[in-house]
Amino acid sequence: MTARTILTKMHGRVAAGVPPWAVRTAYAITLVTLPSCIWRIAGVNLGAPLLEHNSSASGSSDTPDMFGGGWWYVIGLSVFSEALAFLSFGLVTRWGEVWPNWMPGLRGRRVPTLAAVIPAGLGSVALLIFPYALVMIALDMKIDGEPLGLAIHGWQSVAFWIAYAPLVAWGPLLGVLTVHYYRRRRTARPAAVESQEAGAALTP
Repeated sequence: MTARTILTKMHGRVAAGVPPWAVRTAYAITLVTLPSCIWRIAGVNLGAPLLEHNSSASGSSDTPDMFGGGWWYVIGLSVFSEALAFLSFGLVTRWGEVWPNWMPGLRGRRVPTLAAVIPAGLGSVALLIFPYALVMIALDMKIDGEPLGLAIHGWQSVAFWIAYAPLVAWGPLLGVLTVHYYRRRRTARPAAVESQEAGAALTP
């Protein structure tokens, strides 16, 4: 089994008319979120020296204030981020055009173009929060202006920015993919309708 076959099984069959660059963009979206997920889990859950951990009197390490929800919050946030990123494949694969078989009542039906475009478009705009958030982190503040208290120094700072800087590209990449999906679906729809009408005219 080739790597391409494995990847196809993971994200589904690429839709007709989707150029290679669009598929690569979907892959890129899933990859830009991965470094930050690894950093969070390694640094917070596994205690890797990616940031300073404040030790309590009992000898246990306190979760940094940036991740005050606890270990389950960090894992949940990471899984949720990757799941959202994976949804971008719906803009280049068949399950983004035809509802999959595991969805009762909708299986096999055509996915309305706007049903994918509206949430994807809103998501791409919402993800523009990352450039602002990273600027605030650079100023050691949360997005609401409160002190951040993220203790990273030296090589830890380099590792943090390598992990989080790619998130800046998430929103723009999703926006490009959303526009392409919309234009492709709107272009393909008249052709499909014309083909159906021609077939109906030939039917005795």
